[in-house]
Amino acid sequence: MRVLVVDAANVVGSVPDGWWRDRAGAAGRLADRLAAALAAGRLPFDEVVVVVEGRARPGVPSGRVGSLESVHAPASGDDEIVVRCRAHAATGAAVTLASADRGLLARVAPLGVETLGPRTLRDRLD
Repeated sequence: MRVLVVDAANVVGSVPDGWWRDRAGAAGRLADRLAAALAAGRLPFDEVVVVVEGRARPGVPSGRVGSLESVHAPASGDDEIVVRCRAHAATGAAVTLASADRGLLARVAPLGVETLGPRTLRDRLD
């Protein structure tokens, strides 16, 4: 099983396209692009978990649709991402995290989590 965990705030924030004026809309567009890329086979993962936090939450319904799971972080998005990475790694899944947050990457490194830069992910979604 190959699982991609997406730090939505970090991926959305990697391009200065005005996302800060509509965080929910930007998160929703990211989730839609992830779903489309999964369906088209452009992502080499069996499952994608997108974690949204704060004012971005209303733009992405919580739950699962096919191989895409959307998670609303109740507090810190980073804490929720670590929880999700740990849970998937414990099942033996190969986990990749899409984020450039160095502090977050350091927290999941001991779990054997691979990394994927936000821009690389965005390129794969196009």
